[in-house]
Amino acid sequence: MKAPIDVQIIKQEGRPVFAVLPYDQYLKLTEQNTDSDIYIPHEVIGLCVEKGLSLLAAWRTHKGFSQSELAERMGITQPGVAQMERPGAKLQRRTLEKAATALSVHPEQLTE
Repeated sequence: MKAPIDVQIIKQEGRPVFAVLPYDQYLKLTEQNTDSDIYIPHEVIGLCVEKGLSLLAAWRTHKGFSQSELAERMGITQPGVAQMERPGAKLQRRTLEKAATALSVHPEQLTE
């Protein structure tokens, strides 16, 4: 049995036109993530647009790491990072998680 939803129906000319409900119930219904830490700064997007960098390369640049430093943090080689940073590269979930951990960001911030 589902929990009841506290909803207010607003009518115009006797017909329902709006349903107002508490925000937390709305989020549950739409399964939206409200984690305010998941965003991409303007500077990172600027690097993607202006320089044609992938999100991974833009985040690395924004955080001030070289490819070698990121590779060391991830436990891989610098050429491995270069390959991952190519625009359009499809990274496995585990690789995204390693890169996100190394850059101190959420994996969702590395996906386009």
